[in-house]
Amino acid sequence: MTSTTTQHLLTFEEYLACKDDTDNRYELVDGRLELMNPRTFRHILIAKFIEGQLDGEIRRLGLPWLCFREAGVRTGWRKSRLADVCVVSAEQVTDMLDESAVCQTPLLLTVEIISPESIKRDYRYKRSEYAALEIPEYWIVDPLEGKVTVLLLEEGLYEESVFTGKQCIASCTFPQLTLSVEQVLAAGKIGE
Repeated sequence: MTSTTTQHLLTFEEYLACKDDTDNRYELVDGRLELMNPRTFRHILIAKFIEGQLDGEIRRLGLPWLCFREAGVRTGWRKSRLADVCVVSAEQVTDMLDESAVCQTPLLLTVEIISPESIKRDYRYKRSEYAALEIPEYWIVDPLEGKVTVLLLEEGLYEESVFTGKQCIASCTFPQLTLSVEQVLAAGKIGE
């Protein structure tokens, strides 16, 4: 099932129930299924590293939060996005454990990792959808440009800070986190 063969505009509920018996991943964009390209190994390694770092900080601080890779978030009437990494409150998912992993309330933090085909989607479309949903913090990890952009919601719009090299990522959600851009990008390398 691909967006080009889908004539019927799907509701959010139809999207949640949609199955095509493959491992394909789809986002729902204006009622149409948008096939997501398979992730690169670099992408997977970086996402796994960030998830581990955020999980560690959640445990260290004893927060009632959970960190997931590839969970979804409803961003509109006929829209749902898959976040590379996200942080939610345990309360957000407690009643949904046996349902599709798509939150219908704002995430606490979302992280997207740039790949060549996701540049416009992550920097532009998801930025505006996440702001409209009032997700307070959004990171864009860009291995192509060697930077991490942290977007913090201020009066309905994101204010951005860009970090590079040895700079530590400044997070309002995790203010004590000491994680440099260099460490994040190094996670996407093997044996270097």
